[in-house]
Amino acid sequence: MSTFAPAHPELPGWRHVYSGKVRDLYEPEDGRDDVVLVVASDRISAYDHVLATEIPDKGRVLTQLSLWWFERLAGIPNHVIASDAAGGVPAAVEGRAMICRKLAMYPIECIARGYLTGSGLLEYRASGTVCSLPLPDGLVDGSRLEPALFTPSAKAEVGEHDENITYDAVVMTVGDDAAAELRTLTLEIYTRAETIARERGIILADTKVEFGLDPATGAVTLGDEVLTPDSSRFWDAALYTPGQAQPSFDKQFVRDWLTSDDAAWDRSGEPPALPADVVERTRARYVEAYERLTGRTFA
Repeated sequence: MSTFAPAHPELPGWRHVYSGKVRDLYEPEDGRDDVVLVVASDRISAYDHVLATEIPDKGRVLTQLSLWWFERLAGIPNHVIASDAAGGVPAAVEGRAMICRKLAMYPIECIARGYLTGSGLLEYRASGTVCSLPLPDGLVDGSRLEPALFTPSAKAEVGEHDENITYDAVVMTVGDDAAAELRTLTLEIYTRAETIARERGIILADTKVEFGLDPATGAVTLGDEVLTPDSSRFWDAALYTPGQAQPSFDKQFVRDWLTSDDAAWDRSGEPPALPADVVERTRARYVEAYERLTGRTFA
């Protein structure tokens, strides 16, 4: 578990209340208790550590891409109230911050898998299942799963691993009705986004979303980020080759370097500082994901 304590900006009118691996949360100093300011930093984490080296513009990419996806998920309530200075976002963090409704978050990581890889592949190789869901024999790294699977996990503390759980465990945690709605919304988000990404030459292999109850409306509401390289696995469709690990639009360069001989790190203690070329290649990968998905030039 990382002991690195990230810095956070001081923002007039807002009181810092929490820092996660990537985001800093603030509450209004005027006493309002129904909103929160979510600021995406340029921090990056790997192997349960927050690295001291930041990736320039990463916070802006995550925020702007989330906002773009929220627009395309019309009909699914989300927590965003404002995302610019005109709406009350402090100028110092405009572009990488959102004022959001404060939700009563479900303690569930809602994951949709459309392709077999990562921790799902490890479980499949051991037992032929993913989150205890039986799968056909003969699947390989990168095999498409049709239909996509809802494979939830229990949220862990910062620095700890999320734990894959069964759907029955979700029911026991949140109840029948909420569990069914979380599964339905998660798979709807994945299905809609997978189609949009595929039209742009990108495969959405899997994604993690989070939901909470809006106290004002009682509606299950999409929170946190959505469909970014930090919460999703995006692959280049032109390079997709089942049976091997796929290059992804995320922190792959960081993970690869940290496990290389050059890093000389055994995953104990604080990770070493990232070299400049790894920082730049990682930044470029995040920006490329944003530009290919949205069709916009990242400024």
